[in-house]
Amino acid sequence: MNAAADRTDSARSAPRVPLRDHVATSIRRFLGDLDGSETENLYEIALRELEIPLFIEVLQHCDGNQSRAASMLGIHRATLRKKLREYGLD
Repeated sequence: MNAAADRTDSARSAPRVPLRDHVATSIRRFLGDLDGSETENLYEIALRELEIPLFIEVLQHCDGNQSRAASMLGIHRATLRKKLREYGLD
């Protein structure tokens, strides 16, 4: 068996970590990096930091098809297009 197949087999057998656990780890790291400094608009910052890679990865997964990506995301295509424009991803 080749190395790629071995990685795929081990990935299938490894326990899946819920996305929320990855997000929680990143938020803890971000808050720790503030090192006592205050921040405002954390909610907006967190949404932006989540949405940008989410949209990029889903669009890549859907070969750039915005209709399929919007469907996968559970949002209207117009909403996806608006968000892509807001983030400069269009």
